[in-house]
Amino acid sequence: MKTFEEYVQLAEAAHGHICAGQILGLRMALHGVALLGLEDPAGRDRKRLITFVEIDRCATDAIPVVTGCRLGKRALKFRDFGKVAATFCDLQTGRSVRVVARESSKARARELFPEIADKNRQQMQAYREMPVDEIFDVQWVRVDLAPEDLPGYKGARHVCDECGEGINFERQVQSGERTLCRACAGERYYTAL
Repeated sequence: MKTFEEYVQLAEAAHGHICAGQILGLRMALHGVALLGLEDPAGRDRKRLITFVEIDRCATDAIPVVTGCRLGKRALKFRDFGKVAATFCDLQTGRSVRVVARESSKARARELFPEIADKNRQQMQAYREMPVDEIFDVQWVRVDLAPEDLPGYKGARHVCDECGEGINFERQVQSGERTLCRACAGERYYTAL
């Protein structure tokens, strides 16, 4: 594991700047992997960990800096719940822990550092120093992962009968006799022009 300041430098490089969300994400990831007992999540333990993030904000960019989990490696999963939360899953032990930023942590930052007028700087300082139980709530959970959700999954590639595009990782939808991609099955997030 690196020092906290080394993680801060890596997070700043990955995100483009350092902010309270980055500090929060680093602390969240460090707490999650510590609870699982992973000593080197981005190194020798890297194939043991899958992380689910629940928001597409600054904290999410910091979490892979600690965990080594990446979307392209299929070890980082995004569920858009709009919550500053992440679930860390140890594939070797089957244990999973969900870490959620406490809503009260912002008010606590104001209490601890009233002399810092800038809210971002105030929260950055507080999130560096606050005990984890003042920043996060922790919940041990079970995450059911299908084989096709795991890194390294090799499965059949399907072709959508509607648009002709390839579909990986068992994400096809069967509609009667037809195999459809999710977009053609009605889950499209875009509109063709």
